[in-house]
Amino acid sequence: MKITTLLGIIVTSLILVACNSSGNNELRYYGFHETDPETGDTIYHQIRDFSFLDQDSQVITNAYFDDKIYIADFFFTSCPTICPKVKAQMLRIFEKYQGDDRVALLSHTIDVKRDTVGKLKKYAQGLGADTPQWRFVTGDRDSIYAISYDYISTVLEAPEVPGGFDHSGWILLIDKDRHLRAYADGTKEEKVDIFLKQIDQLLEEEKKE
Repeated sequence: MKITTLLGIIVTSLILVACNSSGNNELRYYGFHETDPETGDTIYHQIRDFSFLDQDSQVITNAYFDDKIYIADFFFTSCPTICPKVKAQMLRIFEKYQGDDRVALLSHTIDVKRDTVGKLKKYAQGLGADTPQWRFVTGDRDSIYAISYDYISTVLEAPEVPGGFDHSGWILLIDKDRHLRAYADGTKEEKVDIFLKQIDQLLEEEKKE
């Protein structure tokens, strides 16, 4: 069985098993969760603390996204397969919410050796997306690969596949409390159409809090 197929099965299983929803019309909370033994409240999975370096050599931490929802993905600038498709869909999202200070985008390179700060800067400029609203980050390899688990994404070095990396093409929606609330296959426009509606739904949900 190919690595990509096997990883797809594993990740899909995690998504299906480890999610919770309090209503059919509400966005789910994805990832592993537990029950507080004292209060009985559900403790939902959160994205861990992180610290990465962006295309402007700024340190980007969770604090950068305080009071925002954000959309995340994993990529590398020389990717010959799914990344161009995913970035085309990320651009759709960026263009829809450009200038909306409630929404940010975060793209993590998985090729930390070759994707320098300067290369990320040039890449962002080439997309027409070199703005504070969209951060392209690099950092310690182990930290980036570890945080991919929080996003229920797969990231592997795989010399046998084109580009040398095997990774999922998920686009991921994170709420203000670091919870993963929605995801979409970034290679499929019709899936991102649904995802765009989920972003609007989350913005409405956050407005009511």
